[in-house]
Amino acid sequence: MEISKSQFEKWVAEAVDSLPEKYLSHMHNVAIFVEDYPTWEQKRKSRLRRGSVLFGLYEGYHQALRLDVGPALPDRITIFRRPIIDSFGSEEEIKEQIKNTVQHEIAHHFGSGEEGARRAGKRKIIDRK
Repeated sequence: MEISKSQFEKWVAEAVDSLPEKYLSHMHNVAIFVEDYPTWEQKRKSRLRRGSVLFGLYEGYHQALRLDVGPALPDRITIFRRPIIDSFGSEEEIKEQIKNTVQHEIAHHFGSGEEGARRAGKRKIIDRK
């Protein structure tokens, strides 16, 4: 299946925009990117097991560890386009995986370890205002 990078980026933006305001309002100094594939260095950092696929990666210092020491480069969340497209068969499955991946990586931004981020990426976040 072929999905343009601009369409994929639109779905990533929609996934971010669909987060409840209580999360969006607390996301600080984080940039979200779409790349076709992870670099060798990103694969190394993620400690990816042989045969595993990387859909997204959080790089930075999560909110709980951030010190207010002045200007700093933003944390980086990268969503990897080709591994998601190549792993799922329909647009709906791809969009759902994008949402799961965005939620997973944002959970890392807020300090969740891998287990907590996996749970965040598998459930739908519901805002109960």
